[in-house]
Order: sequence, then C-alpha cells, then structure tokens
Amino acid sequence: MPSPSWAGCVVPEELLYDVAADVWVRVEDSEVVVGMTDVAQTRCGRIVQVTWKDPGRQVRRGRPLCVIESAKWVGPVLSPLSGLLVASNEATFEQDPAVANRDPYGLGWLVRLAPSNLEDERPLLVDGSTAFVHYRQLVDTEGIRCFRCEE
Repeated sequence: MPSPSWAGCVVPEELLYDVAADVWVRVEDSEVVVGMTDVAQTRCGRIVQVTWKDPGRQVRRGRPLCVIESAKWVGPVLSPLSGLLVASNEATFEQDPAVANRDPYGLGWLVRLAPSNLEDERPLLVDGSTAFVHYRQLVDTEGIRCFRCEE
C-alpha cells in the first residue's frame, strides 16, 4: 500500500516524526535511523553538502546531528532523540549529495542513533497519521509542492 501523500509530499505511515524538526525516525531494534522528511528536502532544494558529526558522540534531543548546505538554505538537522551517534550516511552523501532529495526515506537517511532516553522521549514524536495531518496543513499554508531531483 503506498504511503499517503499531498501535493507530491510523501509521509510514510510506519515512521515516527518530529514535525518541529522536520525529521523522521525508524526504530530498528536498539537503534533508530533518522532522516529529513520529504517536505524538508523540498524546502531545502538540491542538497550540495553535508557536514557530519563524528560517530561515537553523544547528542541531545534538539541539538544538531549534521549541517545541510543546499541551493536555498544552510542549517542544522536537529536530533529528534538523545543518544549515541552510531553511524552517519556520509559515504553515500559523498558520492551523491542529493540522495536525500531523491530518496528521503530510503537511501537518503542521515544518521543512526542508539537512543539513551527513548521511553521518555518517544511521546514527543508523532505517528505517521498525525504527521500527515500536520504536513498537509503546512503544504497548503505555504504552497509547498514536493519534487524529486533528477540524476
């Protein structure tokens, strides 16, 4: 079954979201994978560079995981959870900086975290249905139309 979309912006139901930070979270056993939402990659425009934090660092919820530089914007991607930064997708982005523009929920993931406070911070994330309602309103209000960058 395809993920819900609005104005081309996809919001997979199976993920969790920090809509204030425009990031998604996929729980995988004791780790989580974090990436930019479709709306976030569209607002940024074509990504040209990412500055990464080194794995092995502790990060707190709301603090930068990496810094995105794009055609329209330079700024941090904020962590939706506190924890240990286990891995980044740096090698993929070095080969293809716009991978998150084409595949924000797959190959364009940003980091893996080992959450340190998931039980307390999980309620701060919303499910896919709630995120879809939020992004539908945002898309309508701001006139956003999601797109995928071509090769």
